[in-house]
Amino acid sequence: MFSKIATLTESDAIVGNSPAFQSVLNLVRMVAKSDSVTLIQGETGTGKEVIARAIHSQSSRSQGPFVKLNCAAIPGPLLESELFGHERGAFTGAYAQTKGRFHMADQGTLFLDEIGDLPLELQPKLLRALQEQEFERLGSGQTIRVNVRVVAATNQDLVQLVANKQFRADLYYRLNVIPICLPPLRERVEDIPLLVEYFVGKLSARLNKPIDAIPNDVMEVLRTLDWPGNIRELQNFIERAVVFSPASVLRLPLMNLKQITKQPSAAVSRTLADAEREHILDVLKQTDWLIGGRDGAATRLGLPRTTLVYKMRRLGIEARRGHRRHATEQMEDCAGGQSLRAAASS
Repeated sequence: MFSKIATLTESDAIVGNSPAFQSVLNLVRMVAKSDSVTLIQGETGTGKEVIARAIHSQSSRSQGPFVKLNCAAIPGPLLESELFGHERGAFTGAYAQTKGRFHMADQGTLFLDEIGDLPLELQPKLLRALQEQEFERLGSGQTIRVNVRVVAATNQDLVQLVANKQFRADLYYRLNVIPICLPPLRERVEDIPLLVEYFVGKLSARLNKPIDAIPNDVMEVLRTLDWPGNIRELQNFIERAVVFSPASVLRLPLMNLKQITKQPSAAVSRTLADAEREHILDVLKQTDWLIGGRDGAATRLGLPRTTLVYKMRRLGIEARRGHRRHATEQMEDCAGGQSLRAAASS
C-alpha cells in the first residue's frame, strides 16, 4: 500500500522508509479500516495533514469528501458557524443559509487541524457532534444528522492544556481514541536523502530549473542539520537551494545554514566549512574568478562582495593571480575601503 514514495493526491506524497516512519504507516493502514476518531500529534511541519489525507484515501470513505478546518485560523466568534453552519439572519452579515464543515463532510472525513486552539466555549458543541453525529446550525432549532469520520491534529500538549483548564478532559478523551504520534525529522534521518530527492524533482519541475545532480557533500550537510521546522522547513530550504543553484548541480544557500544549526558539533562545523569552501570555489570557477559585479560570484551566491572576500580569506581561498588585483580594486571601490580590508583580514 505504501512504498518509499506513495502518491496520495496530485500535490501530496508520503516519503520515507525509516523504521520510525514505517511504524507510523503501519498504524495508518490499520486505522484507515475503521471509522474511529483519530488524533494525530507531532511537531510543526511533520506532515500531519498528509497523514490525515492518507487515512482518508485508504479508507472506505475515499470516494467521499475530505474537508479540513484550521481551528487556529478563524476567529472564535466565527468558528462555530464554520463548523456547524448558520441560517439566514442568524447574525449580522448572514445573508444566506450556509453549510458548516460538519455538514460538508457528510459521508467523508473532517480534518480538524490545530484542535488545541479550539475555544473552550465551543468544545461542548464539538463533543456532542462527535458523540451523537448531530448538530444544529446557528439560528436554527432543527437537528441535522451526519455520518462523518473525524481526524484531529495538534502540535500542542493536550494533556498539559487539560491540566491548565484550557481544554476539556472529556473532549480530549473523545478525540484520543486512536492516537498517532509523528516522529520529528531528527528521529528519521535515514529519510532525508529520499525527501531531498523528492523535493528537488518536484520543485525543479515547478520552477522550470532542471537539477541533475546532488553532490554527496551537499547531501551529508543536509543530513547533519537540525531541521526544527521538520519536513516543511526542509522543503522550503530545498526550494531556495534550487533557485540559487548556479547550474544543474544542487548547491546550498550558505546564508541560511547557520540559522538551521544553532550549535553544531565540531564534526558538523568541519562538514559545513568544507561544503561552504567547495561551493564558493565552484562558483568562482564558473565566473572565471570574477568576484564582484553583476555577473560575479558574490551576486550568484547572494552575498555582499565584501562578505565573500571575508569568507574567502577565512576559508583559505586565494584569488587567482590574474584576478587578485581586480579583487583588491573591488574592495577599494567601496566606501571605507580601509575598514573593509581590516575586517576582512581579522
